[in-house]
Amino acid sequence: MKKLLTATAATALLAGTAMAEDVKLGIMFGFTGPIESLSPAMAAGAELAMKEVSESGKLLDGSTVTPVRADTGCADNALATANAERLVAEGINGLVGGDCSGVTGAILQNVAVPNGMVMISPSATSPGLSVMEDNDLFFRTSPSDAREGEIMADILKERGVNSIALTYTNNDYGKGLSEAIKSSFEALGGEVTIVAAHEDGKADYSAEVGALASAGGDILVVAGYLDQGGLGIIQSSLDSGAFDTFGLPGGMIGDSLPENVGPDLNGSYGQAPGSKSEAADSFFAMAEGEGFDGSSIFVPESYDAAALFLLAMQAAGSSNPADYGSKIMDVANEPGEKIYPGELAKGLELLAAGQDIDYVGASGVELIGPGESAGAYREIEVIDGEMKTVNYR
Repeated sequence: MKKLLTATAATALLAGTAMAEDVKLGIMFGFTGPIESLSPAMAAGAELAMKEVSESGKLLDGSTVTPVRADTGCADNALATANAERLVAEGINGLVGGDCSGVTGAILQNVAVPNGMVMISPSATSPGLSVMEDNDLFFRTSPSDAREGEIMADILKERGVNSIALTYTNNDYGKGLSEAIKSSFEALGGEVTIVAAHEDGKADYSAEVGALASAGGDILVVAGYLDQGGLGIIQSSLDSGAFDTFGLPGGMIGDSLPENVGPDLNGSYGQAPGSKSEAADSFFAMAEGEGFDGSSIFVPESYDAAALFLLAMQAAGSSNPADYGSKIMDVANEPGEKIYPGELAKGLELLAAGQDIDYVGASGVELIGPGESAGAYREIEVIDGEMKTVNYR
């Protein structure tokens, strides 16, 4: 989907005449709410890309990049919309986020589209976002849950699971993911004994677990959030003896879950976006040097989201969303020289010289269809109290 080299060269000439500025990128994640344990590392990943570009001095004639954080609450549409409106009023040039699918859709419809603001989410995975009217303003470095449903079904069948009970958090993310898991598992001949919603933030999940236990199943798949309802469902299941092994989709993958549940979670398993590559290993080392865990879920995708913004701006010679939005697919895909973590300065230099790049980044970026990741996954199992990667898909 690259433009002709002559067009790229023309925009590079514009970049050469651009004046240095302070580019502001909003970072909207759930710093409170059901995934609050994941958000600090995600934000650190995005900010690492911004720091790398600022220190290079190569963006738009020496422009710097300033991150501006705001909370989505993950599941609070009113909070997310209000904070997104505030960031736009403060003059951000792009928005890394949202994080959870429901708030991301709310920000897109209520703030981004009316204001012509480009968004790149590292973690909003609902299939519904693929078809939402976005005026070509929305992209994501994570794959759709339609793909995750297929991956999870494959893992379950390969592990000898013939029937599952399935519970999901009652929002856009949970509904879309549960539908994908159910249809994919049934397509492989599996039985889904029950599909039941649960609400986040409850103190007691015994009624929900009672219904799931009555339906039965070889395993309970929990399409929820690791810091709220999903955790409550698992703890109640273990306390009552209803289930002892759990299927864990992406929203349940994080260190806080085994820390909170304890050794009874050993043997549970699931999947999360991620790839095995030298690029990923390089990013993990970079993150360790900055004091955060780069292997945590959606952190590589957060670095890549921020990087794509800045490379697209360089390609357009402008930090104006109306100018650079059309360049995001260009810098993310072939043809061009491949750019890996820690090589953002190189990418900026090539773009300024009128050359094409193919940004690979930390998560193996390849944007397809409506601007979303094609999607690779890590298969994860809880072993000795830790979430460990046991395979790649």
